[in-house]
Amino acid sequence: MTAQDISSQKELDQQCINTIRTLAMDAVQQANSGHPGTPMAMAPVIYCLWQRFLRFDPEDPIWPNRDRFVLSMGHASTLLYAMLHLCRVKAVNPAYEVLGRQSVELDDIKNFRQLDSKCPGHPEYRWTSGIETTTGPLGQGLATSVGMAIAGRWMGSYFNRPDFDLFNYNVYAISGDGCMMEGVSGEAASLAAHLKLSNLCWIYDNNRITIEGNTSLTFTEDVAVRFIGYGWNVTRVGDANDLEMLERAFETFRNTADRPTLIIVDSHIAYGAPSKQDTSAAHGEPLGEEEIRKTKKNYGWPEDEKFLVPDSVYEHFKEQIGRRGQELNKAWKSKFEDYQNAHPDLANHASSMQRRELPEGWDEDLAPFPADPKGVAGRAASGQVLNAIAGKVPWLIGGAADLAPSTKTRLTFEEAGDFSAENPGGRNFHFGVREHAMSSILNGMSVSKVRPYGAGFLIFSDYARPAIRLSALMEIPVIYVFTHDSIGVGEDGPTHQPVEHLVSLRAIPGLITMRPADANEVVEAWRVIMQLKHEPVALILTRQALPTLDRTKYESAAGVARGAYVLADSEGGNPDVLLMATGSEVALCIDAYEQLKTEGIRARVVSMPSWELFDQQSQEYRDSVLPPSVMARVGVEQAATLGWHRYTGIDGHIVGMKTFGASAPLKELQKKYGFTPDQVVAAAKAQVERNR
Repeated sequence: MTAQDISSQKELDQQCINTIRTLAMDAVQQANSGHPGTPMAMAPVIYCLWQRFLRFDPEDPIWPNRDRFVLSMGHASTLLYAMLHLCRVKAVNPAYEVLGRQSVELDDIKNFRQLDSKCPGHPEYRWTSGIETTTGPLGQGLATSVGMAIAGRWMGSYFNRPDFDLFNYNVYAISGDGCMMEGVSGEAASLAAHLKLSNLCWIYDNNRITIEGNTSLTFTEDVAVRFIGYGWNVTRVGDANDLEMLERAFETFRNTADRPTLIIVDSHIAYGAPSKQDTSAAHGEPLGEEEIRKTKKNYGWPEDEKFLVPDSVYEHFKEQIGRRGQELNKAWKSKFEDYQNAHPDLANHASSMQRRELPEGWDEDLAPFPADPKGVAGRAASGQVLNAIAGKVPWLIGGAADLAPSTKTRLTFEEAGDFSAENPGGRNFHFGVREHAMSSILNGMSVSKVRPYGAGFLIFSDYARPAIRLSALMEIPVIYVFTHDSIGVGEDGPTHQPVEHLVSLRAIPGLITMRPADANEVVEAWRVIMQLKHEPVALILTRQALPTLDRTKYESAAGVARGAYVLADSEGGNPDVLLMATGSEVALCIDAYEQLKTEGIRARVVSMPSWELFDQQSQEYRDSVLPPSVMARVGVEQAATLGWHRYTGIDGHIVGMKTFGASAPLKELQKKYGFTPDQVVAAAKAQVERNR
């Protein structure tokens, strides 16, 4: 290139960067809400990454081997919306069809943070095409990106064959000081280094500003030394505006094969007027019209133009990321056609996985458990079912937060293996004592289209809750297996006995909770779970053994699919009282039912493993299970009573936990807190008498 060509190129680069900046300024100002500072400061970084490195096809934003980009500092969302618009990324519908229209039109940016805009305040997965994950809570994007990198490694190991390198994508995540402060990022960074995820690159915007002011108020650690201690490759760019240094840093990442990379980028937010050099104010609020005019003048931009995008900017993005992405995508699809001929079964698996479909015969190894009064623990039954399914669904992978032996979530068949840096094809994951990061990582794995599960004790769902909430918000089918589900933990005491956790999980919109009553309900719960495409599930299981009910005497467990069903009924089906329960307390209600029957009281036992699924049924079905005419009702659950009145009615009786538990053997705890057949019988009789 001649000196003139280089000069023209630099001018065009700067024009593109300033377009990103001014779109961000104008959007925040028009909304009178948002964060303009970070998008302005980091515009050169995202420009360099997308234009020169990112393997992404704007015409096909769900191409399976695309590089993933995560904006972990989601408050800087205008940075991403500007890129989606300038690259003319196409919209994709829920059927995975690429549409003719753009994902983000200029009018969407003009409607930033407004109702139904494709540019909400923080990036939302499934709402705007080109957004790889929902980010908002700081640190979540970083932890989720680890899951994306893990999924990429696993898919590469499972699908790639000689001459067919189908999955080798990289994952980039931009973060800020807040992300680095949040503990979940540290958990995830530690695991990423242990697994040597060299396909993972984090970019840290070291601008030393948070909402309250300079980070020196709270954050004085040496981030570089911290990450070197984890085992990351760390490089630094001293000026966010230096495209050559940025390019060198990204090349360093691409040439590092044995560890993840952290690029620390020093930036500062400078505006047109000296008064704005104190950046804390503008970090989280609009600049104001006068300040925007001065800033645009400083950029050499038309001061009175709003939402200006020169045609040359569109063309420049089309010529670089557009052309590169299209060529890479076309070559990949051509290779995949050859792959289908050479490895048809694997190709079919890849296609099914991408569409969240199940292989034919996935449930053919599921068998009913025989009736057994001694029974089997919910966790043990689940472990058997999980292994039966995983043998048929190769991309069902997961592990536990250091609790696989206790949660029975280890895949035990010979070829399963352990996922590690040396064995990226292993299907058993060791997340360590990191419940929060584990759950965020599961989200990243799920949006990459493998089917992940993660396990722990129900009490520790508190540590996982922020990521579980995001699973539901993103509508992705992550499987959370929680065992040790009640005061049944016994001697471990109240710190390990979940009380409020069931109702807490039930409060999350879109999350399905399932608490099966015996081994056969566990089978049916897994049958439901595997067929879900957009709903995460919390599967709640016991540590202690549960009687396996005789299904020739009581109703089939297939009713689990409808959330609740009549398990045992009075002769003729006209009960005096309804006994409702979930999990281990269903057997308690069966005992009470049999006792009431001998005393001439007509009872109906309703097993309610999933309130959410039951509430989705028709009114006719719900009334057939819980007849409105039967007002005598008893709910039984070893958990907080909140929420039960929707089924028992305001005058119904609830046998539940109103305090924390205690450290004692299970039988003593059941007696202390009223979980005995006699207590349920007494409550039922009182209800019948009250409603005569």
